[in-house]
Amino acid sequence: MRYVVLIAYAPGRWEAAGAEERQEFFDAHHAFERFVDERGRRLESAALCDADLATTIRHGEDGTPVVTDGPFVELTEQVGGYYDVELPDLDTAIAAAKLLPRSYTVEVRPTVQVEGYQSL
Repeated sequence: MRYVVLIAYAPGRWEAAGAEERQEFFDAHHAFERFVDERGRRLESAALCDADLATTIRHGEDGTPVVTDGPFVELTEQVGGYYDVELPDLDTAIAAAKLLPRSYTVEVRPTVQVEGYQSL
């Protein structure tokens, strides 16, 4: 089964962290990666820029796309990274997510195949 693990955190947390706390973050991510590698596989992962660098596209009432700087909504936490993984089941994905830093809010979401759609 394929899951996307979304990582959210309070803005500025990384910048405020000292060397020891940053190492704890790295250690937790490495524990997550080892766990996934032993039970499935990592397909992709990335850290994301802060939400203040986001660009949002919405469609107006007339259907015209409107592009604005910044996030869609104001949040106390923001999505700061993700892992795209294949693991046997949700329980295993949850066990892996529990290894990530405790200060994160982590969302585990299964992916779906959309019938009739094929990526180019």
